Amino acid sequence: MSIVGQLKKSRQRRVWRVRNVIRRTATDRVRLSVFRSNKHIYVQVIDDVVGATLIAVSTAEDAVKASFPNGGNVEAARGIGRLAGERCLAKGISDVVFDRGGYKYHGRVAAIAEGAREAGLNF
Repeated sequence: MSIVGQLKKSRQRRVWRVRNVIRRTATDRVRLSVFRSNKHIYVQVIDDVVGATLIAVSTAEDAVKASFPNGGNVEAARGIGRLAGERCLAKGISDVVFDRGGYKYHGRVAAIAEGAREAGLNF
């Protein structure tokens, strides 16, 4: 197996481990899930009971691209977190569980959480 395949496999294991803990502990709250690529950052708010995505925000959206031309940096991550928090509060969602998606809670992932907290989300 190539090194890229090994890295993907080990990240997928971390994702499953984190997600299993989240599902066991927070059955009454929705999940704020993070995916980061080199160019963009994606945030989804998912209701695991229903199995539906309630809110999706990313730096790949046209409206957001104007504000953050470089979607892969910490400033864009904080803005995406703030925007996700505002959209959640507009839908009446105030309590979420943060799913870091197998990434370290550092840099862009931590900035998303800080931005969401600034907007008023509780987790």
